[in-house]
Amino acid sequence: MMLGALRRKVASGGSSASVLGKSFQAIRPGVSASRVSSNAGKEVLLLQPRGIANVRNFSHLVLPASAAGLTRTRDVISSIQSEAIMQKSCRAFSSGDGDLVDAVVPFMGESISDGTLATFLKKPGDRVAADEPIAQIETDKVTIDVVSPQDGVLQEYVAKEGDTVEPGTKIAVISKSAEGVAPAEKKSEKAASKPSPVETVAKVEAAPAAKPKAPSPPPPKQTATEPVLPPKERERRVPMTRLRKRVATRLKDSQNTFAMLTTFNEVDMTNLMKLRSDYKDAFVEKHGVKLGFMSGFVKAAVSALQHQPIVNAVIDGDDIIYRDYIDISIAVGTPKGLVVPVIRDAEKMNFAEIEKTINSLAKKANDGTISIDEMAGGSFTISNGGVYGSLLSTPIINPPQSAILGMHSIVSRPMVVGGNVVPRPMMYIALTYDHRLIDGREAVFFLRRIKDVVEDPRRLLLDV
Repeated sequence: MMLGALRRKVASGGSSASVLGKSFQAIRPGVSASRVSSNAGKEVLLLQPRGIANVRNFSHLVLPASAAGLTRTRDVISSIQSEAIMQKSCRAFSSGDGDLVDAVVPFMGESISDGTLATFLKKPGDRVAADEPIAQIETDKVTIDVVSPQDGVLQEYVAKEGDTVEPGTKIAVISKSAEGVAPAEKKSEKAASKPSPVETVAKVEAAPAAKPKAPSPPPPKQTATEPVLPPKERERRVPMTRLRKRVATRLKDSQNTFAMLTTFNEVDMTNLMKLRSDYKDAFVEKHGVKLGFMSGFVKAAVSALQHQPIVNAVIDGDDIIYRDYIDISIAVGTPKGLVVPVIRDAEKMNFAEIEKTINSLAKKANDGTISIDEMAGGSFTISNGGVYGSLLSTPIINPPQSAILGMHSIVSRPMVVGGNVVPRPMMYIALTYDHRLIDGREAVFFLRRIKDVVEDPRRLLLDV
């Protein structure tokens, strides 16, 4: 009916633009309009993006004699549609005024596809600075921080602790304005916690109607043969962290894959301790790092690996891979689990370089800032359980390696030296090796070489 009235009005000589304008305003009074001049000198009424549908429906009425005006109208409508679509697609990433920005999970490494949102470091309403950590992602190997992209106020978290997230996943929303959201949250919490009068009256009226609970039956008497178990209320069940699950999987795979055997020896630490005591002050003054026992054992392990290269090799299918480099992995226990950073090209380092590298990697491991590249690889592992007081142990091989050296605590024990019984600081050392690849002869010679170098460090200078 409306279309017929419009056709009759146009046929009677009225301005098509004015007819359209009046019709549009009659249909959509709140729609804002703009005018675009056509080549024929006529005016064509166009709508803003929210009126595009109406323009599309009535565009065939625009001055049949003006083809240029129709073409210009279609061009303008097309540009308005593109702009509207572009504005709509941007709303998924920020607010209309660009005040909100998203904090997303960063790239976590080549071999890591996802992680677990372990903990939130900030609360909604807290002010955060650019690149300040707001959450931590726990992966199979390392803990990664999610940082704020800009200065502002943490508005909300869109993920929960324990969620599995991938790189690029949205974690939180940051407001660049100075106003936070904490006061509003507090008001909503107070409003939710304060019950309405109607609810209070309903609860009071419903209380007398509640039936008294029946007395619970007495617990069954235990027989003499029935075991007494602790109540479930005294137990706690917590999920394993991703790092702990990864360590458990790798250690079990190691046990199922390798034919592990452990051989032992003991080392007299007298000469190494005397060397450390004589030169510790000069060493710190020159190199800026303390002289410890780990550098001596790393040098001894390098010498033993050079004398027995089969210990530095690994089985790959039906082949043996001999490594012409020595990368020593150092097992470091952290509050979150065991990590194994690697000393690269240890055969090219001196005592000071080894000590500096160990201190740097151990600090990063305890702080949770160690990278995946710093733990990848390794051809041989040293584990020092002596720092925790371990007297003797059988360490487990760290795949894909073939052997691991275990150090233990230093204990003064009576030893026979030159026919006399004297107290000496002694340490048990253990070598666990893959018996598929390494025979007992090579393993014993390897451990004997470590004992000889530690007991007489001058062998390193003379290469004997």
